[in-house]
Amino acid sequence: MKTQICIIGGGPSGLLLSQLLHLKGIDTILLERHSREYVLSRIRAGVLEHGFAALMREAQCGDRMDREGEIHEGFFIAHDGRLDRIDLHKYSGGNSVIVYGQTELTRDLYEARERMKGNVIHNVEDVHLNDLASDAPYVTYRDGDAIIRIDCDYIVGADGFHGVSRKAIPKDVLREYERIYPFGWLGVLSRTKPVSPELIYSKHERGFALCSLRSQILSRYYIQVPLEDSVEDWPDHAFWAELQRRLPDEVAGRLETGPAIEKSIAPLRSFVAEPMCYKRLFLAGDAAHIVPPTGARGLNSAASDIYYLYHGLVDHYRNGDDARLDGYSDRALARVWKAQRFSWWMTTLLHRFPANSPYENKLQETDLQYLFSSELAKGSLAENYVGLPF
Repeated sequence: MKTQICIIGGGPSGLLLSQLLHLKGIDTILLERHSREYVLSRIRAGVLEHGFAALMREAQCGDRMDREGEIHEGFFIAHDGRLDRIDLHKYSGGNSVIVYGQTELTRDLYEARERMKGNVIHNVEDVHLNDLASDAPYVTYRDGDAIIRIDCDYIVGADGFHGVSRKAIPKDVLREYERIYPFGWLGVLSRTKPVSPELIYSKHERGFALCSLRSQILSRYYIQVPLEDSVEDWPDHAFWAELQRRLPDEVAGRLETGPAIEKSIAPLRSFVAEPMCYKRLFLAGDAAHIVPPTGARGLNSAASDIYYLYHGLVDHYRNGDDARLDGYSDRALARVWKAQRFSWWMTTLLHRFPANSPYENKLQETDLQYLFSSELAKGSLAENYVGLPF
């Protein structure tokens, strides 16, 4: 087989890039290790920056998002038994975010690729990237007993943290930065009415909590738990009781509980790989960087990668101009590190760190007090939350 761009990874990043390039007449083949059903079974965050939403519309995949997504112009931070609201619309110059589940977003992208007869190949095994330093790279994968070869101009690795793409970059070229946090998030999805029409981030002496939603009948809740905890340690009744303890009385009193549809624990990690390209290979999304979910930057950072890569590839094929492709890693990383800083700050601000000294705890309290005493501080939070410009 032959194509212009071989994309590895069938999550939202790879699908979005494939869809955008298709609309510009650029041929792609997308390889995904798992089945479509498996990809769509993964429950992920769904707070979309206004820039990401615009990119979905450009990809002709935004109709259902605009129809069913929840536009949020603010969110709450609970602390010391009270609720304070961050007015995103006011402090970001009129911007907002859209709450729309990543599963639904991925479903929309899959349906668009299917409608346009995009070449998406599932259940591929033993993917290898070859001759990256040449002008003729190629990808191989195994289909049963057969080895299939795809010749291409460029390879895009959007195959996540554990994928093969980043590992194909020589170790003496790649530099990795990482921080592992000493806790995780226990998340529960329930078919219950959300406790709040806007997200509530809760800082509490027992640990962080988050009240989120997927729709008006589907809620997503999280609590901070030790890394050594397992899902089995948290039956539904224990989860709901602990969540209520970490919320102000006015919120806890109206919390509707119910059986968990899905329950999982996600460890928190910050990670960046530099550079985000090597010869004919470009990395995007979790293949290159991961953030804690506190600031809702993960999926949105991946979308900014796709924005830069998409425009760089269009310039290359339409205008013979490689300036954006050559500068892809630097441009993407500049925004990635800003997202890393914001996610680190939100995580540090709102979580309980068991090893913190009394001094560090006082600084954390002071940081939160300063946030709500300063219009400029609230403006900085809102600017980052709705999404920095691409």
